[in-house]
Amino acid sequence: QVQLVESGGGLVQTGESLRLSCEVSGSGSRLIRFNARGWHRQAPGKRRELVAEITSGGTTNYVDGVKGRFTISRDSAKNVMYLQMNSLKPEDTAVYYCNADLLYYNYRYETVALNAWGQGTPVTVSS
Repeated sequence: QVQLVESGGGLVQTGESLRLSCEVSGSGSRLIRFNARGWHRQAPGKRRELVAEITSGGTTNYVDGVKGRFTISRDSAKNVMYLQMNSLKPEDTAVYYCNADLLYYNYRYETVALNAWGQGTPVTVSS
């Protein structure tokens, strides 16, 4: 089963930094293309929201509350997407999810296109 896996979340204090990573995992499959799309987050009791997105051409967009503090990037050679989060605030506390379009061969060598989500990594910012 090909899937996205986030890492890098944790508990930090206000003003500190974290870098989230999003990688493709799975066995018996061959990845053809990894098209990173963006990071979303969901705070307790709130709806999931888009935090940052990156287009295939490299254009980035951010929700107003994180502009100037968060940076989304990708390493196409490694099929990894990152979210660098600086100057963290308590309101950034949420579970962060990555999203990407994947194209891969499954174990039967069939081509599979999937809009994939990671399982989420929690970020807690204490005041």
